[in-house]
Amino acid sequence: MTIQQSHDGSSKQAAAVIAGLEADVVTMNQEPDIQKIAAKGLISKDWRSRFPNNSAPYTSTTVFLVRKGNPKNIKDWDDLIKADNAVILSNPKTSGNARYSYLAAWGYALRKFGSEEKARDFITQLFKHAPVLNTGGRAATNTFIQNNVGDVLLTFENEAFLIAKDLGADKFDVVIPSASIEADHPVAIIEPVADKKGNRNVAEAYLGFLWTDAGQKIIAKHHYRPRNPEILARHADQFAHLELFSVNDIVPGGWPAAQRIHFADGGLFDQIYTK
Repeated sequence: MTIQQSHDGSSKQAAAVIAGLEADVVTMNQEPDIQKIAAKGLISKDWRSRFPNNSAPYTSTTVFLVRKGNPKNIKDWDDLIKADNAVILSNPKTSGNARYSYLAAWGYALRKFGSEEKARDFITQLFKHAPVLNTGGRAATNTFIQNNVGDVLLTFENEAFLIAKDLGADKFDVVIPSASIEADHPVAIIEPVADKKGNRNVAEAYLGFLWTDAGQKIIAKHHYRPRNPEILARHADQFAHLELFSVNDIVPGGWPAAQRIHFADGGLFDQIYTK
């Protein structure tokens, strides 16, 4: 059997599937991207119950990637808005990675300052320190690494460690903030496509493997946080301890409400960034 893969930003891939890309399965970095596909009738509405953990076999979180030696002494979210620090992240309107970064900062500020008004002020200051907003996480990474723009990159934990490993520990450091968001990475079967190709059983087995011990070990190897607590414990040395909160913890109503309040046209992000 041959497995063909397509790699790109989660939201971009969701749009491609909706436009006709005949994928049997999708692995996304956030729930709204799967919901968009489900709204088109390509994924069962009860997709969350098809696999354990609401069909999210692993998680990640938002951390900071800084220049070697951390010359700006960036240790936590508050430091991002100090002095002339330049923060690199992608556009929350088009990037799942950036939506998690935005919500991580929102959740931190909400918990520290105790009001949505002060959290909004913090987010406003944060984006004043963002010199450019790329459309996707990969482009933002290139801005930080290849173009040498910015003092800190906000990105997923697994991405930050892989960048530091692949490009050399002499170039970058990974900084773990005191608190951040738990980023569920859900999966689903594109049932009309899988059924048309006769691949339903293979698709179910392919995704089901992610919850096996072997699958969870591979997940941990690549710096994603496995769901299996025993395997997570075995790799505890590579996952820093920090306070993790979910989207549901900081936005009543979870992702649907977050999309409507923060990222929809005319929403809070538009109000902040336009101003």
